[in-house]
Amino acid sequence: MRTPLDWLGRHPGWTFGLIFLVAFALRVAFVRLVPYEVLMPHTRWEIEAIAHAIFTRGEFADPYALPTGSTAHVPPLYPILLSGIYRVFGLTLTAGVVAWMLGAAFYGLMYAILPSIGERFGVGRQAGIIAGFVGAVWVHWLSQVEALAGLILALLLAAFVRRWTDARTSPSQSVLLGIGWGIAFLLKPALLPLLLGCLGFEIWWRRSPGAWHAAALVALGTLLALIPWTVRNYHTFDTAFFVRSNFGLELRVGNHAGAHADIDVSHTRVPLRHPRTDETEAAKLRAMGEIAYMRQARAEAVQWIRENPGDFLRLTVARIAYFWLGPLHDPLMAFWTALLTGLAAVGAWHILPRMTRPQRVVTLIPLAGFPLVYYVMAYMPRYRIPIEWILLLLAGAAVWAGLGGYRTSGHGHGDATTPPAER
Repeated sequence: MRTPLDWLGRHPGWTFGLIFLVAFALRVAFVRLVPYEVLMPHTRWEIEAIAHAIFTRGEFADPYALPTGSTAHVPPLYPILLSGIYRVFGLTLTAGVVAWMLGAAFYGLMYAILPSIGERFGVGRQAGIIAGFVGAVWVHWLSQVEALAGLILALLLAAFVRRWTDARTSPSQSVLLGIGWGIAFLLKPALLPLLLGCLGFEIWWRRSPGAWHAAALVALGTLLALIPWTVRNYHTFDTAFFVRSNFGLELRVGNHAGAHADIDVSHTRVPLRHPRTDETEAAKLRAMGEIAYMRQARAEAVQWIRENPGDFLRLTVARIAYFWLGPLHDPLMAFWTALLTGLAAVGAWHILPRMTRPQRVVTLIPLAGFPLVYYVMAYMPRYRIPIEWILLLLAGAAVWAGLGGYRTSGHGHGDATTPPAER
């Protein structure tokens, strides 16, 4: 007996369009609920403040409560993109609506490609269809940066799977893949462990001198994409760092006396001492300079961690729980977050043995590597959006298995233990 999933599986174009339209339409409806003062271009948030500075003065600057000058507090890609919207539409309501619509489109694209990504990752097109539609109807606050990061990550990981299953990979393909990762880092630097993990697996799996050469070309492409921003930062701050400057500040915000795992709860207990919201801290940053301020914040955080290892361990365990189970002080959100994680675990148990080794790697490395930096920082729900589509795919696999889909479709590629050129 044919089911709607069977029909959708045979018509990928229609499936892509339907998922995109559902996701986009629901998020457009959500945008109608966003307050006017948030839709209008403003400077209350860091990215928007920098985009405003780029548009009005041509400077990547002033993300804080007071004017502080040049910054590397956030990665450059999204503020530059947002400033481009301002350049076309001005600082108008239209510009604000377009920016939010673009975010809705990123979500739509991220979910619309899941059937194809599911097939590439070995969970199957039907599981990807389930994942895509569930993601489409699961509407929450639109975090545009994280949605775009998730979309780019899915495409980059799919490129790695193709790279590992094709017998030949050209040097230009390796460099272009690296450039893609470099662009991703300019949006979300926390993706770095994923590239390192994938390149490490590639070198180990291929076990040939050519593997080192190909991996080096990917690294070269990544460096090429990062060079302009790195040179700008070195020229501006007289020091080198990876993409953004604010790790020390975020470490202090998450680890101090009275801290809670969730940043919103912490904010109700003690001041966060964040220059975005605290003018006193912004004045200190302006007087010291951004890099010196961030180094001092890191030193304060490290000192507190050394003096309070038990509290740091408790906070870290709580942040891990929040990342995978949701904010425990918000029962409804925690229920849905934990449900997705639980279904994903069931799906992983069922589908991982059916995957090839490359498919398992691109599924597990993001789940293991991406959250690491967030385990030591104050929790925010948007942090896991870039990898949430993987959980949706695995949850879709659990549902599809429960429907008997894998038994009837004979899905499963078995375990590939050697690269194609060595079989």
